[in-house]
Amino acid sequence: MFSMNKDFLIQLTNNLYRLTILFPKKEPLRYKMRELADDILVRPSERDLEALNRFFEVAKTQNWVSPFDVLAIQKDYDNIREELNLISEKTPQIFSEPAPLRELTQIVDHNNIIPEIISRMPDFQPSERNERQERILAFLRENGRAQVWEVKQVFPEVTKRTLRRDFEQMLSQGVIERMGEKNNTFYQTKVLKA
Repeated sequence: MFSMNKDFLIQLTNNLYRLTILFPKKEPLRYKMRELADDILVRPSERDLEALNRFFEVAKTQNWVSPFDVLAIQKDYDNIREELNLISEKTPQIFSEPAPLRELTQIVDHNNIIPEIISRMPDFQPSERNERQERILAFLRENGRAQVWEVKQVFPEVTKRTLRRDFEQMLSQGVIERMGEKNNTFYQTKVLKA
């Protein structure tokens, strides 16, 4: 059976980039396929894989590259879709909301399916938060609420992406809540209702 892992996905994304470099420079398909491949690298989804598959079909008819080269990469992405389907069949559908972003290997590695299920349960509380997350919580308690850019000033050495992952993890733990949307998104400690 095909086994999806981080190194394989990185290599496959690189292969797609090499293939699409041969597309005309201003061709939108070149950039749309790369964007989908990037999304799949971070978090594979049936929707993105289906869209990419359709783009492969268009690319095969354009004669920019060999249809056989397109077909080889398309087959690897089809294998990912089959793997995702197998995982979803083995995972009980007991959750109403999608899992927060996690490391790709946690989502797709067969050895981590059970921890993934447990971590998506509403009352799940991991035993420990890292030191940075504890400092973020202290900052939120002290300031009431904050945006990512404000917390970034406290941690100049940490990327916004990492801070967003911390916020997503704490959201999934139920210790903070998100308010607003887009550029007006704030985070605050969860208000317990009596």
